[in-house]
Amino acid sequence: MIKCIFFIFAIQLACVGPATFAQGLVIEPIRDYRRANEHRLLTEYFQLLSIPNVASDTPNIRKNADYLVAEMQKRGLKPRLLEAADKKVPPVVYGEWMTPGATKTVIFYAHYDGQPTDPADWTGSKPWEPVLRTDALEKGGIIIPFPKAGEKIDPEWRIYARSAADDKAGVFAILTAFDALIAKGIKPTVNIKFFFEGEEEAGSPNLKEILEKHKGLLKADAFIVCDGPVHQSGRKQVVFGVRGDVNVDLTVFGAKRPLHSGHYGNWSPNPAMTLARLLASMKDAEGNITIRGWADDVDPLGEAELKAIADAPQYDEQLKRELGIAFTEGGGKSLLERINQPSLNINGFRSGDVGEQARNVIPATATTVLDLRLVKGNDHVRQVAKLRRHIESQGFYVIDRDPTDEERQKHPLIAKFIHVPGSYNAQRTPMDLPVSIAVVNAVQATISDPVIRMPSLGGSLPLSIISETLGVPTITVPIANHDNNQHGENENIRIQNLWDGIETFASLMTMKF
Repeated sequence: MIKCIFFIFAIQLACVGPATFAQGLVIEPIRDYRRANEHRLLTEYFQLLSIPNVASDTPNIRKNADYLVAEMQKRGLKPRLLEAADKKVPPVVYGEWMTPGATKTVIFYAHYDGQPTDPADWTGSKPWEPVLRTDALEKGGIIIPFPKAGEKIDPEWRIYARSAADDKAGVFAILTAFDALIAKGIKPTVNIKFFFEGEEEAGSPNLKEILEKHKGLLKADAFIVCDGPVHQSGRKQVVFGVRGDVNVDLTVFGAKRPLHSGHYGNWSPNPAMTLARLLASMKDAEGNITIRGWADDVDPLGEAELKAIADAPQYDEQLKRELGIAFTEGGGKSLLERINQPSLNINGFRSGDVGEQARNVIPATATTVLDLRLVKGNDHVRQVAKLRRHIESQGFYVIDRDPTDEERQKHPLIAKFIHVPGSYNAQRTPMDLPVSIAVVNAVQATISDPVIRMPSLGGSLPLSIISETLGVPTITVPIANHDNNQHGENENIRIQNLWDGIETFASLMTMKF
């Protein structure tokens, strides 16, 4: 029997390598810790989710920061708030754990702020009053009471709350992974620094200032980021880049006041129609962006990155069925190909009212918010300039304020163009760095299926700001379920994804590179 066990271990060691195998031995103690503490862990997570966390809500965002400071003090992590000059800016919550003998330092990043949301859009619950459901809402999941001590917790249950997935799940997984290691007497292999940002969903406009101010404190060999979803197939992935992000508010104008649609229809221009035509000029019938030069400066993917995309599960057809769509943009290119190209999205469009509030009027204005996602090579300033030039080429007089009466008389088409603060570029880390390989091995130690390696995440994070300011590589390790509704109503996290995240980050805290 002993020989048999030794033979199995030898096979496993040969397959994954000694470093990955050693990390794999960490997982079972971490799993035991989680199993013994599930009710307490979920209770604490519900407490964190119950604190509203929109970055502009200064009193509540400070409550989140204070809560995290208290939690980190209990763990002996020497927490402190890293502040911007403007004290209304949400602080970074920082902590550290120095490992005797460690030669490498890793900063673990997550953000504790969340997207704004309208509670009226949520189904059966409220954004900051977390509830448990038996399954995803779309699959008929129903709300159930929080389990009593001793009652089984089904890992397929979902927690519904704002930031349950994006990104308090990251904060929870990182802190709990550390707890589990210490409780089980497992020594981290690296010095650990905790970095929890409070305005990522607002575009991180003050992050560079905070990083510059605390460069000495934030010296490290790598930034490992917990944000975003695992692959649509459910398999874990390591992501080496993120897209950049730019937002533009665009308003076009009709008459100076709303007009009766019967008295003035077919005579006074309708700004909703004007804006619709302008937006339609930005893409062709297949959804390809027609703005001149939009992708001209894109850095092409390398051989290793193209191979990683080719090796990833092809999930488009199943995803189309899940989402109820028959058509995708891009002329047949896959989702993984498309997220490595710059995009242009309409976040919202408003003109007049609909439903019970609909009135027979020609509205005075039409407004949209455009979300521009960038890839490596794009520059956010240049990309905004391309968009502005396109609007001008469509005959619009472009300004950054409401028009005067003289301008209204002189220019038939006027667009108010506002470049929203908080833009940043894309970032991509080479896949063959020692830390890149170590991160893949650490995640691989937690699962039997091969880890999916992706050149870039479809979403955006301020990683270019981090890498440019601190000069460290950044790598993202997502944990949330892909159908988590992040940024929308009914955001949720599958409990097994939380449990998996704890194991993943415990393994990352014991990696060697």
